[in-house]
Amino acid sequence: MLKRTLFFGNKCSLTTKYEQLVIKSSTKETTVPIEDIGYIVIENQETYISIPTLSKLSSNNVSVIFCDNKHMPQSMLLNLDSHYIQQEHFRNQINASEPLKKQLWQQVVKTKISNQAALLNSLQKNKNPLEYYASKVLSGDSDHREGVAAAYYWKHLFDFDFKRERYGDYPNLFLNYGYIILRAAVARALSGSGLLSTLGIHHHNKYNAFCLADDIMEPYRPLIDAKVIEIMDNYDEHDLITPIKAELLNVLTQTVYFEDKKSPLMVGLSTTTSSLQQCFAGKSRKIIYPKLWN
Repeated sequence: MLKRTLFFGNKCSLTTKYEQLVIKSSTKETTVPIEDIGYIVIENQETYISIPTLSKLSSNNVSVIFCDNKHMPQSMLLNLDSHYIQQEHFRNQINASEPLKKQLWQQVVKTKISNQAALLNSLQKNKNPLEYYASKVLSGDSDHREGVAAAYYWKHLFDFDFKRERYGDYPNLFLNYGYIILRAAVARALSGSGLLSTLGIHHHNKYNAFCLADDIMEPYRPLIDAKVIEIMDNYDEHDLITPIKAELLNVLTQTVYFEDKKSPLMVGLSTTTSSLQQCFAGKSRKIIYPKLWN
């Protein structure tokens, strides 16, 4: 089921009644069935949200994203008990062997580079040598093909000199916002599949609570890159204004293509994370990623 994404940029009050999210502003009151919600982004820091509401949203695996005073996503509420045999999945994930994790990371990197090549191709830009790099990724990406491919990709993606930086110039801010939303969506899907976002297969940082989300989102990043290019074509704006945020949030409903079906991204993410859970359980050796463009 396609879930709704709610964005709160103005001051309001969020409470719950009869399985509904009750939204009160200074001018009106509306309700939304909680079962229909997938993500909530709270940007205005004067927004009130009750503890029972947070609990109800968490019980329904709604990802609640809180923004800082610069209007950038800063933290997230996730359900820690969203799968009926979660303990077994945690144990399988914790006990995963290093060879398995290296093989999984190899798949992630190969798919990411292939998707970067597909985006360049769709933009009628030279995708070589990305397909070659993808074909040569080793277990654990031991010769760092990901980094080599990234250097080529970022050099050719835009029609101007660009340096990809976390705090860099335009359009880095757009990319960063989109990646944070994507990360939250992947973390929600991992939680729904009974996996720990903290325990990565490649990313390891004691200060990072979403290492696995950072791993699994990598092949999906070109969706954000494509959306940013679309935004740049349609908006003569270098600031992260509300309509641009809305455009980036819309990526969650974009269609992705599996071999036997197509689905919105937020649904497709669950297919990917469920396949990862099967890998940890020893029932499969492949993470299922979709094609991002048909």
